[in-house]
Amino acid sequence: MLYIGIDLGTSAVKLLLMDGQGKIHHIVSKEYPLYFPHPGWSEQKPEDWWDAVLEGLKELTQDCDKSQIAGISFGGQMHGLVALDEDDHVIRPAILWNDGRTQKQTDYLNNVIGKEKLSAYTANIAFAGFTAPKILWMREEEPENFEKIKMVMLPKDYIAFKLTGVYSTDVSDASGMLIFDVKNKRWSKEMLEICGITEAQVPKIFESYETVGTILPEIAKELGFPETVRIAAGAGDNAAAAVGTGTVGDGMCNISLGTSGTIFISSKSFGVDEHNALHSFAHADGHYHLMGCMLSAASCNKWWMDEIIGTKDYAKEQAKIEKLGENHVFFLPYLMGERSPHNNPNARGTFIGMTMDTTRADMTQAVLEGVAFAIRDSFEVAKSLGIHIERTKICGGGAKSPLWKKIIANVLGIKVDVIESEEGPGYGGAMLAAVACGEYASVEEAAGKLVKVIDTVEPEADLVEKYNERYEKFAEIYPAVKDLFDTVTR
Repeated sequence: MLYIGIDLGTSAVKLLLMDGQGKIHHIVSKEYPLYFPHPGWSEQKPEDWWDAVLEGLKELTQDCDKSQIAGISFGGQMHGLVALDEDDHVIRPAILWNDGRTQKQTDYLNNVIGKEKLSAYTANIAFAGFTAPKILWMREEEPENFEKIKMVMLPKDYIAFKLTGVYSTDVSDASGMLIFDVKNKRWSKEMLEICGITEAQVPKIFESYETVGTILPEIAKELGFPETVRIAAGAGDNAAAAVGTGTVGDGMCNISLGTSGTIFISSKSFGVDEHNALHSFAHADGHYHLMGCMLSAASCNKWWMDEIIGTKDYAKEQAKIEKLGENHVFFLPYLMGERSPHNNPNARGTFIGMTMDTTRADMTQAVLEGVAFAIRDSFEVAKSLGIHIERTKICGGGAKSPLWKKIIANVLGIKVDVIESEEGPGYGGAMLAAVACGEYASVEEAAGKLVKVIDTVEPEADLVEKYNERYEKFAEIYPAVKDLFDTVTR
């Protein structure tokens, strides 16, 4: 049988066709616009997602035996607010995960409601990108739109709804809304009340590998699919990527270098970082995970290459980098503000340490190292909790760079395992569909049989030592300039 994974990203949707043995038959990508109506705002039109998904599904399956398509599932950008009215029409453009407009609402939740209550209700505190502050913003700033809300959804769940007619979400994605009781895997009545919505306005909750419904007959007809195709709930992009890299079960780690960057640690038991620098979420395998998330990762390199240097030849620019661990230039990768561990939407990208002999290669290297150092910030929090990590998987667009993988291995001082398929969220989505259709008994079984490590990047003792010294200097920069960010962003 054939399974489709839909990776609903921020810049594009990537669709993947996989058979029951894990072989990828075809991959299709469709881009859509990203809107920045005001500085720090980030929006997309859900209708654009749906158009791209439909077009992508047709192209993905045009040369396959469509009668063999058994299931579809998702990995999707998290936290985005999709609001539907009584006619199931989108009320306003979706407010995305990297949108920073909700500082007032975030401060209200953390300081007035209080971090202790939030953590008790949801296992997390408020971050500007989470969904609950967006709901509060909509209630305060667009009351006429707020009054129209019939259903609050997340991005991938809108696609699941369009495919099935069912309002659904999964435990991993719901965990990032701040209205979900992560420990008990149910909606938080207290948080719904604080946000001014009812349980009737949020979707039914599923485990990521559970079937939401079957494809609508009219959609099946348009695509030429069997009406028996199952749609599984899917997962937030990071949980789906973790499935796609085999980061399931207890004590496994995955680093994702996508538009955002994450360090993801799976656990069979529920746990909370008492300082809430790491998110405590449900995992797509039926258990839990801790996650540190930075808002700009591979997107920092894309910005530097595309907008500043003006080149698409990333490999050529990286080839000029020769001396690792000795760069005198530092880069704070906070182009969209920052989440873990600083929780500061006013933070900004910053170069420091340039001199007259600074080269273009030094600046490029600083961008790559800055992202690695920022990931280490969350890694250090995990270590402080007594979590011991010796190796990690890696995925995302940035994982295609051998140099960046080497930098990550040595900045963190751990082994970096490279897997056969780097299509993290899409591959994870297809695996979840396969589990929903009974191809595999569990997510762990699917990961054990389908995910293959093909290379390992080993840390080098002398380079690890150099990077330890550089990281200590990097860690001093943010506290020194933090107050300036509040001034320059006014």
